[in-house]
Amino acid sequence: MAWFFHNHIGMEKLTTTQFNSDLVRFLVASVFIMFLFKLSVYDDPREPVHVINEPTVSKVGAPVPLPEKCPAVISEKKSPPTGREKKELLFSSIIQQASERHRVDPNLVKAIIMAESGYNPKAVSKKGARGLMQLMPKTAEALGVKDSFNPEHNIHAGVGYFKQLLNQFDGDVKLALAAYNAGSRKVRKYKGVPPFKATQYYVKKVFKYYNYYKGQTKEEIGRT
Repeated sequence: MAWFFHNHIGMEKLTTTQFNSDLVRFLVASVFIMFLFKLSVYDDPREPVHVINEPTVSKVGAPVPLPEKCPAVISEKKSPPTGREKKELLFSSIIQQASERHRVDPNLVKAIIMAESGYNPKAVSKKGARGLMQLMPKTAEALGVKDSFNPEHNIHAGVGYFKQLLNQFDGDVKLALAAYNAGSRKVRKYKGVPPFKATQYYVKKVFKYYNYYKGQTKEEIGRT
């Protein structure tokens, strides 16, 4: 009996001791887990929160932020274009299309238009030449142009006619320009640029503008 009582008391003490030990371990583990959880949800106010792979949602009318070093925002300051430059930009797409179609240097087409009309689509000369490339009524009719004041029709017909002149004179730009101004018969008659001051001045003027536009194109290519 004494032995049973002694053993029973010992087991009770052992059970109580083990229970207390387990309870302490459980409490320590709980405190440690809570500490870890606290660290995981804590936001340091000194550091921004970064969300990765979150889809960008923009409100209607809200500007979308541009990335750094975006070409759209890094541009050289340029002076506003003049009236002539605005007209050049207005007809640039038509000039490019006509140049590609007839295989004529677009800078040369620009130079001819500048010398002929100064980019005035309603220009009319004393002899009756009309539009940007100053087509004579008979020339325009032969080329199928109904409205010489229509920039698209005028430029395409003018470039096509100049291409014909280039072919007639074996690609000689100077003779083709002289023929465009004075007529191909006069060029063939004098076997070169006719001795007319107006024609000679015209050829020089076109080449002057041609060199200008070529230089402008090189600058644009250099900036890209």
